[in-house]
Amino acid sequence: MAQLHRLELQTQISSSPDKIFDIYKNKTYLMPNITPDKLLSIQVLEGDGKSVGSVRLWTYVMGIPVIAKDKIVDVDEENKSITFELIGGEVTKYFKCFKATFEATAKADKNIVRWSLEYEKASEDVPNPHSHLEFLVNVSREIDAYLLKA
Repeated sequence: MAQLHRLELQTQISSSPDKIFDIYKNKTYLMPNITPDKLLSIQVLEGDGKSVGSVRLWTYVMGIPVIAKDKIVDVDEENKSITFELIGGEVTKYFKCFKATFEATAKADKNIVRWSLEYEKASEDVPNPHSHLEFLVNVSREIDAYLLKA
């Protein structure tokens, strides 16, 4: 029987949840300029790149350049969350399924970005994707810093 795993990590941000959500939903084309050491390129392959069903090709750096093809499976404007499912690239060699959810919230006078991963390993030898989760949170921190300067 398939075993789904879940990891979550959050970070406090200084910019508003609305502004960082806007980058992730509507302005991903800015991300390689904001974090050039982490994100090399983002190409829209299908759809508009910001709505459910859109498919994108990401080239990013985790030690070496890596590619990931994702499909947007959920966008929740009210809760400022987006869920992406990886459908191709390096990660899919190690995971049968891999979904990442970004959520930006304001709670108790704190602005928070929370990333959660839901995944099924291709084999038990595959390590849990903590490094992927940390990568996503670090990108969010850099986008937050960019928004504060803008």
